[in-house]
Amino acid sequence: MNSTERTAEPAATNTSTAEDARERFEVVVIGAGQAGLAVGYFLARAGRRFLIVDGADSIAVAWRDRWDSLTLFTPRRYDSLPGLAFAGDPDGYPRRDEVIAYLEQYAAAFELPIESGSAAESVDAEGGRFVVGLEGRQIEAHQVVVATGPFQVPRVPAFAGELAPDVFQAHSTVYRRPSDVPEGTVLVVGGGNTGFQIAAELAATHRVQLAVGSRQTPLPQRFLGRDLFWWLTKTRLLDKTVESRLGRRLRDRDTLIGSSPRQLKRNGVELKPRAVAASGRTVSFADGSELEVDTVIWATGYQPDHSWIKLPVTDANGRVRHRRGVTDVPGLYFLGLAWQYTRGSALLGWIKDDAEFIAEQIDVFAEAETTREPDRARLGAGPKLRDDILDTPPVSVA
Repeated sequence: MNSTERTAEPAATNTSTAEDARERFEVVVIGAGQAGLAVGYFLARAGRRFLIVDGADSIAVAWRDRWDSLTLFTPRRYDSLPGLAFAGDPDGYPRRDEVIAYLEQYAAAFELPIESGSAAESVDAEGGRFVVGLEGRQIEAHQVVVATGPFQVPRVPAFAGELAPDVFQAHSTVYRRPSDVPEGTVLVVGGGNTGFQIAAELAATHRVQLAVGSRQTPLPQRFLGRDLFWWLTKTRLLDKTVESRLGRRLRDRDTLIGSSPRQLKRNGVELKPRAVAASGRTVSFADGSELEVDTVIWATGYQPDHSWIKLPVTDANGRVRHRRGVTDVPGLYFLGLAWQYTRGSALLGWIKDDAEFIAEQIDVFAEAETTREPDRARLGAGPKLRDDILDTPPVSVA
């Protein structure tokens, strides 16, 4: 039997309780995006009995929720998950649909056991195992990887509710194409890569203004004939960890790649400062100016929501406490967080490093499980982390 087939552990024959009826796996991975698929590759290679669950009807839902023309700022040569190259011109930049097709190909190529349409509603511990609550049933696992990524709950400022009902509003997760946006003045709120790219696209058909809350550092897509990521790779800047001096400086800063305020102005987009209030059809800005709008696109990012995890893995602000994805709850891991370990932790082509590390920790934990004393409380103590992060303090990541 293939080690990655979705098979449950046999239930005990001497009882017929609900607990006995639960499916049991060595590992349950929550999330069928790039993070879940990458760790699934390593779990399959190790022969683990595991299951990947996702609430969406298909994999890669975070990519499907992006606008049609989205183009990665990393060339294809840097966009591969472990074991399968990203097809096409290695120096070209893939579009959203190419990424979705690649991830679908990846899941099929390695026959990863994925159960779509099964949202994880809770994760708890019971009787020495993790219990993952799905709609209508529960499954058990020795270990759990939360691979839901950084794009969870869309963040929209509270004053958005003060806009008139006839003002068209959409978060960037809902925006798809310019033809969906009504005629008139469009305000894009959010000065990151998403806000800049959507504003540039809309400028061809609409009057667009972009509200930028904080100044970003623009970097060119190409420099001295080479792509930016060639330089970042060669100088090993992408390998700087979150605990390094440079990592601590960069982790809370956004960087514009291939976009700049000057370029946006040349495209006819007017820049505004931070949006601070709204009333009717009018949005107010930090400098006291106002703008009457017909449409607002909120490119304001996301906020984490781990309230469904019923175990102590977050700090007082709701941020995950971990050491490179390893939480204080033995056997429970996170994968795909922004700056989980390096700048590349949440990027398509770099997530394989963290995925391999988490898979190694799963092996360490499983080995410890087989040799532990029979009466040792499983969730009371776990195996030691790998030596290279023993001295790393826990960090909190949104």
